[in-house]
Amino acid sequence: SYCQLSRFSEVIYMKQKSWPIVAVAGHICLDIIPVFEGSPVIEPGKLFSIGPAITSTGGAVSNTGLALHRLGFPARLIGKVGDDLLGRAILNELEQYDPALAEGMTLAAEEKSSYTIVVNPPEADRCFWHYSGTNDTFGSEQVESQSMEGLRLFHLGYPSIMRKLYENEGAELLRIVRHVKEQGLTMSLDLAEIDPSSPAAQQDWKRIFSKVLPYVDVFLPSLEELLALLRPELFNDMKHRYGHDLLANIDAELLYDLAEELLAWGVAVAGIKLGSSGLYIRTSGSKERLRQMGASSPQNVDDWCGRELLAPCFEVNVKGTTGAGDCTIAGFIGGLLQELSLEETILRAVAVGACNVEAADALSGIPEWSALEARLAAGWKQRTLLLSSMDWKYDELICLYRRRLNLC
Repeated sequence: SYCQLSRFSEVIYMKQKSWPIVAVAGHICLDIIPVFEGSPVIEPGKLFSIGPAITSTGGAVSNTGLALHRLGFPARLIGKVGDDLLGRAILNELEQYDPALAEGMTLAAEEKSSYTIVVNPPEADRCFWHYSGTNDTFGSEQVESQSMEGLRLFHLGYPSIMRKLYENEGAELLRIVRHVKEQGLTMSLDLAEIDPSSPAAQQDWKRIFSKVLPYVDVFLPSLEELLALLRPELFNDMKHRYGHDLLANIDAELLYDLAEELLAWGVAVAGIKLGSSGLYIRTSGSKERLRQMGASSPQNVDDWCGRELLAPCFEVNVKGTTGAGDCTIAGFIGGLLQELSLEETILRAVAVGACNVEAADALSGIPEWSALEARLAAGWKQRTLLLSSMDWKYDELICLYRRRLNLC
């Protein structure tokens, strides 16, 4: 069963432990997370008592990068902070994990660091009050100045809210992904949901994606992020109809159509994160495209070719959802680095995401990889999904919903 311990895990894990094999670049900030005993209220002129604040680094560089570090995969973190109190707090937090993790960070003397106030009440999804700061000036120079020696995979997070990366039709973003692929690495990309009133919402994202995605091997945005950028009218309609339950109403054909669009732009693996409803994956029907995925390309392209799978989440006691999507990506990247099958990789992605939500912050719930494997092997129970399409079937052998597309 794919729920059993991987035969590769311990051997490869120990071999990789001493040097960076994965880089995580892009957005980083300081998260300030007030603790709420009930639902937060904003009422002018009133005092609302809350608990102590949790402070931690946030953004893709921190959430995905440090999750990989906690799992046991040596990572190089690449980001930009200001030479200010918040910037020094971010660097200090990274150094607490390992002094080497701060070495890839750019310190900008005249700029202000990014921060986010995370409103994360219990048993509800979170919202963010965010200042972009130095993330808006992060560009290709931060990536090209870094050594790629020994790396197998490069993950870039949140270009949708990093001004220099999305302006000029994504010219800087295109330069970065091209540079990574020229080094022979596997290129992974993630987004963040945009503010509809921000300049990012005015960009032609279909044009940006048509340029960038041919150089992206693994693309794992959330459903909200994709809809906000590619189908804003549908996104607004779904928000109006479903509100916070948007991700609980899974439209299998919508997922198929969105993934079809991403694959047509050249992505090898198109994933869509669905919050508490799990992770949807479609893969290219071209074996040649899968072989071009770089240093972490699948060992068995037949196993990965032309697949459509949906992983339900594992049952947990939810304490918070901050960083859940980023940690899910860390699990997927871990599976690629371990040379696991597609089914094993997807399961580990949702397993790491489940560990994340068992803690209020983004990282303290993330275990070492061996502990994750042991929990899976012990028979961790999964949630049952209600799907709009009847041709999806739950396969007890692989612990996933599946249908074979026969595209190869």
